[in-house]
Amino acid sequence: MQVNAHLHFDGRCEAAFKFYEKCLGGKITVMMTYGETPMAAHTPPEWHKKIVHATLSLGEYRLTGADVPADQYEKPKGMAVLLNVNTAGEAERIFHTLAENGTVQMPLRETFWAKRFGMLTDQFGTPWLINCGQSR
Repeated sequence: MQVNAHLHFDGRCEAAFKFYEKCLGGKITVMMTYGETPMAAHTPPEWHKKIVHATLSLGEYRLTGADVPADQYEKPKGMAVLLNVNTAGEAERIFHTLAENGTVQMPLRETFWAKRFGMLTDQFGTPWLINCGQSR
């Protein structure tokens, strides 16, 4: 079994996934629009270019997401995407990139459990926890 995060966006899924691909070093393997699906005939024209499904491959892990209509979209709350990284330098780079135009809740720093740990919400509204453990 594998558990992966699936993120909802307010119409900015494509931009978010391109940003995550660059920041996290993964590869977008799926970027399908509503207009490319059998639902196109039942989808408002202004949503044809919005993303019905995106997949970002990060090694053996996947981050997936989609744009959802405004009446169904809610800002994420009570959850965060946790990234465990291998080095303090990698943690620094990823944290500062994700923080661009976002909001930092806890600056990246050394803690009793980690070489680096920090919390932020990125410019797309996704909450992140960045962790580089003591043994890494």
